[in-house]
Amino acid sequence: MKVAVLIKQVPDTTAKVGISNGSMDEAAISKWSISPYDEYALESALALQSGSGATVVAITLGPERASKALVDAAAVGADELLHIVHDGAIGSLSLQKALSKAVTRVGAEIVLAGKQAADTNSGSTGPGVAKALNYACVGLVSGIEGGADGFIATRSTPSGTERVFVKSPCVFAFDKGDSELRRPNVRGIMMAKKKPIEKISLGDLGVDQADGDVAVTSVEYPPEKPPGQTFQGADSASEVAIKLREEANVI
Repeated sequence: MKVAVLIKQVPDTTAKVGISNGSMDEAAISKWSISPYDEYALESALALQSGSGATVVAITLGPERASKALVDAAAVGADELLHIVHDGAIGSLSLQKALSKAVTRVGAEIVLAGKQAADTNSGSTGPGVAKALNYACVGLVSGIEGGADGFIATRSTPSGTERVFVKSPCVFAFDKGDSELRRPNVRGIMMAKKKPIEKISLGDLGVDQADGDVAVTSVEYPPEKPPGQTFQGADSASEVAIKLREEANVI
């Protein structure tokens, strides 16, 4: 059984992101990491690897620097690494099409991904890839258990926790789980540096970069909030009520 894990390299949650000349200043970002929810997907894939001998294939799409995310995945146990090299912005539909074709290329019928990326928070990759592949999809998953006929996924709902049975082929989009994420040891890091990374382009997958693509025209800081207003004393009550009703629209 082959399990594909879709991972994305994003600025570390502790990194300061700046803007320079109308675009994100990548050179100023001190640390890049695997998107946090993708880490839980990777951990669950490695658990399947330990329990059933599954082959874990880590797949990413991004510029050359994104190979580091694959090396990090290999350091904790990923068996195969595939990098779709692409610089610049890419539309969601093109991204999902490319990732789905990569999943087909590696021959995986189980796909694990984070529920959303830490930088865009769109939450469309898992469901979009499932639709492109015509796979079943379960979201907000915190853990999965493999069985003879399929998988049982544990997921959160507004009313509590539910367990969902799904047959393969399928896609799981992961929320934060209860499992402690494994961290690489020295031996894993050294072995990961020697593991080959297959690098391909969108063209190799038959994906037209202009098909449903996007172009970022500029990136700007959000406008500054206007200064707050201070009111004191009972005599201000009527003025406050008017502002809350007519300006803030809260009453």
